[in-house]
Parts: sequence; structure tokens; C-alpha cells
Amino acid sequence: MLLPSVPRARLRSAVRPAVDTPFGPLTFVTTIGNTSLPPRPDELFRLPGDRAVARWVVPGARVELLLTPYDPALDPEHWGPLTDCRAAVWRIDARRALGRVRFSAELPEGAGGGYDGGQSLAAITVEDEKTRLTVGGGDEEAICRAADRGEVPRRWAGLLDEVHGHAVSTWGVEYGRYQGLSWTLPPLEAGDHCELSVVAAWAPADDESTSTWHAVMASPTVLLSQVASRSAARADTPDAC
Repeated sequence: MLLPSVPRARLRSAVRPAVDTPFGPLTFVTTIGNTSLPPRPDELFRLPGDRAVARWVVPGARVELLLTPYDPALDPEHWGPLTDCRAAVWRIDARRALGRVRFSAELPEGAGGGYDGGQSLAAITVEDEKTRLTVGGGDEEAICRAADRGEVPRRWAGLLDEVHGHAVSTWGVEYGRYQGLSWTLPPLEAGDHCELSVVAAWAPADDESTSTWHAVMASPTVLLSQVASRSAARADTPDAC
């Protein structure tokens, strides 16, 4: 479960979770086997500080998606200021063996960009004359190394040789038409969980500091820690709401 200690209020109307960007909404889809979960979650919760958690419960799995502002704390002496930065943390808890799980983050049709990944980073960047937007998350190597932080099953650390040997065929990251990213996971067993993060950061197009690229490198652990600490700070503030 995402952020079990953070206070939340259930919302009566569950809308489709999305991140509003200058190029249109970044939307999310979970596919288990051949079935995609419905756009609207079963439950939607409001968290402190303009945050929300959506939850889907299906036979064999529980899926949660946290949407949150994110402050990457970039050094202003090296990086230009961001216009905005938003993040999502996706989590699946498997109640039975799941052979195929896919998580996607997609921009609208026509908002395609180009590949902008790097070591341990899967990313695309979309740009026009005014704005540069980068959307990124962990690549296959990052997913394997996330086992050390408990974000994915421990046995996935042993899949690193597949990545370095370029033998990944049944799981990995896909870019499609460069308007989003899709992660197909290694098989999950009953009791497993997996957490993935997606960060969207945008800045003026004339900023040459590549601040958006550096902003999207956060792991789920970093993002959840920031939410937990800032929610606690708000709770300690008199009259906080």
C-alpha cells in the first residue's frame, strides 16, 4: 500500500487520474494479462498538498497510483528553473501469480517527441517554440537495481545480466511513437509488489540547462519520502488543511 501513514479523505467521485501538461494530459493505463483496467479507479483519495491516490482492486491484484507535485531541488547555479514538475508512483500488489503486467504513461495523439533516455533512465522529450517537456522513469537496468531498495521483487536483481546481454524479450520499456512510455514487467508471484515512478517536468524551451531531463530521475523511494515528509510537516503546522 502506498503511504499508509499519510492522512487521506475518500472522494465521492472518482475521475481518471492524469497529469496536466502543456501538451495535454499524461494518462496512465494498467494492463493485466489481456485486460486493461478501467480509466476510472474504484476509489480515489485526496492527500494533503494537492495529491491524490487512485486504487483499483481486481481478482489477483491491487493497483494504486499516486499523483503528486515534485520538487527535484535542482541547484540553481547549474540548472534553469522549472515551470512545473509532477510525478506519479504506480504500485501493484499481486495476490496470485501474474504472468504479464504492463503499465503505460501516454500523452495525447500528436504530442510525440523523441527518445531522451540515458543510463538507468527511460525518457522522452517533447518540445515546441515555447516549452520543453520531459517524461521519464526507470529503464530495465534501473528496475533490476530497484530490488536493493525493495521497490521490486528481490529476485529481479538477477535479471541484470539479461539487460547487459541485450537479451530482454518478454519484459522491458517500450517507447511506441515517442508520445509515452510503457513498462512490461517480469512475472510476479503471489505476495510480490512492484513500484514504478514517472516524472513529468517542463520549462521554457529556450532554457539550455537540460533541467527537465535531470528532474525526471527520481525513484519511487525518493518520491514517496518527499510526500511523507511534507505531509508530516503540514500536519505539524497549526490550521493546516
